[in-house]
Amino acid sequence: MKLYIISAWSILDPVYYTFTRLQYLKQTEKKKTIFRVRLTRYKGREVVLSDGTIIKKNDTLVKIHLHNVQLLKELYNINNDIKRAVVVYKKIKESLPYLASYVEQHKKKEQIKGIIGITMLNRGSERLGFESFSITSRLYIWFKQLALFPIFLISSSNPARQKNKSPNYLFMSTKSLLGKYGKV
Repeated sequence: MKLYIISAWSILDPVYYTFTRLQYLKQTEKKKTIFRVRLTRYKGREVVLSDGTIIKKNDTLVKIHLHNVQLLKELYNINNDIKRAVVVYKKIKESLPYLASYVEQHKKKEQIKGIIGITMLNRGSERLGFESFSITSRLYIWFKQLALFPIFLISSSNPARQKNKSPNYLFMSTKSLLGKYGKV
């Protein structure tokens, strides 16, 4: 059943990509990044990151989206949730230098305050440099849970045993991103 869902998703994904203004990061042939990105204006509550960066309403951020179809295809034959988590962690870590390069080369680099993602997969994110913040709007939490639920179902080896997690914002300031993953 999961294979059919992934196949259908693979067909629908290019349509989704077209309507969301997402962009692929520049990459080498050997390394495929797991991110698709777009610039966005932040609409949430004010957030202060550990390096002192203040993210306010209407600040420019790079919104990161995991390329779910690509990721699910890679995870399909892995039956252990811990091994799956390790694969996702490694894929994200390998993609972050490409994200740093995207920000470094962007024409609006000076305006970009940081990066943002919304996910239910936030365990271990702090080791990558992300900071997790709860979403305060109950309506937005409900909407994101609904949107992320299919991914949750087909990415878990045993979804019935998993707790339904709340989605969180993941932030990283541009300063932290470039300091940790940018060109040396």
